[in-house]
Amino acid sequence: MMPLTEILRDRRVVFFGGKGGVGKTTLSSATALALARAGQRVLLVSTDPAHNLGHLWERAVGDAEVMLWEGAGTGRVSGTELDPDRVAREHLEAVGRTVKGLMPEHLHREVDRYFQLARQSPGTQEAALLEKMSTTVLEASERFDVVVLDTAPTGHTARLLELPTLMSAWTDGLLSRREKTERFSDALRGLDGPRRRGRGRSAQEVRDGEIRRVLEQRQRLFGDMRRLLADAATTAFVMVLTAERMPVQETLALHGQLRATGVDPAALVVNRRSPQDAGEFLARRHEAEGGHLRVLTAGLPEVPLVELPLLSGEVTGLEAIGRFADLLA
Repeated sequence: MMPLTEILRDRRVVFFGGKGGVGKTTLSSATALALARAGQRVLLVSTDPAHNLGHLWERAVGDAEVMLWEGAGTGRVSGTELDPDRVAREHLEAVGRTVKGLMPEHLHREVDRYFQLARQSPGTQEAALLEKMSTTVLEASERFDVVVLDTAPTGHTARLLELPTLMSAWTDGLLSRREKTERFSDALRGLDGPRRRGRGRSAQEVRDGEIRRVLEQRQRLFGDMRRLLADAATTAFVMVLTAERMPVQETLALHGQLRATGVDPAALVVNRRSPQDAGEFLARRHEAEGGHLRVLTAGLPEVPLVELPLLSGEVTGLEAIGRFADLLA
């Protein structure tokens, strides 16, 4: 069984995903520490609304980067939590300010009312979180060797990873329609002759230019993120589970969703594997877990499998995270 750190060698972005409660935050934190101990600069990012990162490291972690561990050499772990509610609110406020800057003042109240309603719309939080996550990951690549992402439970993560392609296609469609509108406007200006062309840009043309700039910026962002997710040499997705029926079934489904979006999962990590030689009760659990794992490996024979033992104590604090990290190297 190859160590997880060996499987992740040379990857620049590592996602940890899976069913809620299987230990994604613990595993992503331990992996970040193991990579940092090897001399890498690691940014640990949580997109899980549960906000467990700070509890695990026993220190306050928020939207600003905080130092979680620093070695004697170059290795270090910085951490940040992306709060979906806050990200959506700040995103809509920023978009609202841009829109109001393009609209007459008497319409500003209507713009505010629209964005208040938009905050409750399905998909708003996901789209805002995707934009923030994409910006964070792409900008961090200039300052860190690896970005490790602790993601929300399975369904949310799968949907989030579909969005770069969906949002990119949607933005492409908007730009295409704007190009048609601009060509039509150019034709009208031509009909109006030199007198109209000499007046400079109208307020509408200024707004159109700003809208195009924003759309092109988002197009580049989502395109870059989509290419990053599909690059197996750079990006790894680690599926975390326990050896039980429901987590195994969710993992098989998640694998299919990831492949459909162009993401090739790098590893399966089975957490809290019961020991075989610690009493009859745990021995029976070990045997039952083995049956579930046979289903898993039969369905995903090509994905490397890593098994981690059930530990006697809770993983909380730097010392405990360090012991867990030892299991990954």
